[in-house]
Amino acid sequence: MSVPTASSARHDPYAALRIPDFRRYLTARICLTLATRIQGLVIAWQIFKLTNDPLALGLIGLAEAVPSIGVSLYAGHVADSVKRKNIIMAAVVCLLFCALALTWLASPAGLRLLTRDAFYTLPLYAVIFVSGIARGFMGPATFSFMPQLLPDREHLGNAITWNSTTWQAASVLGPAIGGYLIAHLGVANAYAASTMLLGLALLLFGTVASRPLPPAVGAREDLRTSILSGIRFIWGNQLILAALALDLFAVLFGGAVALLPIFAVDILKVGAAGLGHLEAAPAVGSVLMAALLTYFPLRRHAGRKLLWAVAGFGLATIGFALSTNIWLSLLLLFLTGVFDSVSVIVRSTLLHTFTPEHLKGRVSAVNNIFIGSSNEIGSFESGTVARLLGVVTSVVFGGTMTLVVVALTALKADKLRHLDLTPEAVKSE
Repeated sequence: MSVPTASSARHDPYAALRIPDFRRYLTARICLTLATRIQGLVIAWQIFKLTNDPLALGLIGLAEAVPSIGVSLYAGHVADSVKRKNIIMAAVVCLLFCALALTWLASPAGLRLLTRDAFYTLPLYAVIFVSGIARGFMGPATFSFMPQLLPDREHLGNAITWNSTTWQAASVLGPAIGGYLIAHLGVANAYAASTMLLGLALLLFGTVASRPLPPAVGAREDLRTSILSGIRFIWGNQLILAALALDLFAVLFGGAVALLPIFAVDILKVGAAGLGHLEAAPAVGSVLMAALLTYFPLRRHAGRKLLWAVAGFGLATIGFALSTNIWLSLLLLFLTGVFDSVSVIVRSTLLHTFTPEHLKGRVSAVNNIFIGSSNEIGSFESGTVARLLGVVTSVVFGGTMTLVVVALTALKADKLRHLDLTPEAVKSE
């Protein structure tokens, strides 16, 4: 039997999973993602049933994005100033209370508040708003905490891929579970399941050992300088800026997820269970691609592959908008997930590889403004355009704009177009 060499160990697809704290972190994150994905599907279904208005679905994204963006830069400063595990625990506690509130609002007593007047959905949007604040603090903390669980940078690429894979795997199960729970047990029980998963996530995060903050570089910065340092870092790095801008506008214009309840009910006529499958289809594609990239990581010509993947995302989005067949729609949503997974992993690799440890919270906060909240703002854009021009036209418009963004980025961003992520190329940057 041959003895494994250091080189072969570096290519072990399970290397990061052999680290106990990293495994516990991933398990907690799976529970958290399952909970939030179930909750997101259920609240979209509930609000659509209450209002029958595509704009109301778009407002869900806006209600979450506004507070998340509002706190992001300060949250990044906090993530680089306070132990990151403490921030994660506090954010999960807040999300747990939000889930309890939604569960109560779906009970007979809570439903009496949702009377049919001008403000009958306001309590639901208020809970979404508070959860947006918690997620605004959660994003920079989890992003910067994950690399601290690794013994060295050799595990980073593998850890990023597994981090994405587990998130997508939970995203596959979450909507499917949520659709099943709505169809068979009702909205209140679906919210209760989300609440229990958040409680489990809190317990699991508690078992992960805390880590000290990375040492700061240079003189101590005042609050304003510290908050703005993440923006200055990204603005001065053309490679990261181009990748973030590409993903921002692609997600902003190309997302059809916010309108899936309308496609499920009015166009494809598959009901709540079918909605769960539609929601899960992109995540199935994402998790399969992420698993493939665990064995065959994107390195050579990564920039070109990223551009082609985002273009594929736009084309699949247009095809989904025009489809009236459930199986074709599921296939096209599956392909959007496949292409999106490439974008997510390349962007995460860029951020983790080229960002100093002591800046990761603040840089992640800017990333959250660019990308994390673009999903919610994209939902608002989709809902608004759908109300003005119709659902199908809205999604076709979004996919077309994604293709335009890819073409402009390919023309203007030479560094991204020629990006390689081979070890030799990364060392030369």
